[in-house]
Amino acid sequence: MVPDVIEAGLRVLFVGINPGLYSGAIGHHFGRPGNRFWPALYAGGFTPRVLSPFEETRLLEFRVGLTNLVNRATAMAGELTPDELQRGARLLERKVRRFGPSFVAFLGLTSYRTAFARPKAVLGLQPELLAAATVWLLPNPSGINAHYQPADLARLFRALRNAVGN
Repeated sequence: MVPDVIEAGLRVLFVGINPGLYSGAIGHHFGRPGNRFWPALYAGGFTPRVLSPFEETRLLEFRVGLTNLVNRATAMAGELTPDELQRGARLLERKVRRFGPSFVAFLGLTSYRTAFARPKAVLGLQPELLAAATVWLLPNPSGINAHYQPADLARLFRALRNAVGN
């Protein structure tokens, strides 16, 4: 299990799909060397430098947090069942109610669509809220997701950062 990095009053709570096997083994979010989350977070203006997964709790200094939709580690997110994703969505909604982040940013379009029964959802700002938080969709930053290159991720993370403001 990878513990949440969360507290009340966050500007953004980033929501991964689930831990990969490597992240699950080391107990840190986006832990596999070469995962593009940490560089994208920096390129988007959320952190002053690229952090390592072992520094993930430093995100709280920037009022940013991390959690996962599903806690079960898998080799590929596609191994999760729709039921697991939908159950994770209900648990996440309770977590968002409890901690009250301003924005919830999902890192994975297909999983979001399944978890929240929004088959036509697209990247960016969503029309619905999640427990009073603004919802934003970003692509999965895994290197397996070849549809989005580092420059694309930087642009998309920067758009979220601009929407969040200070």
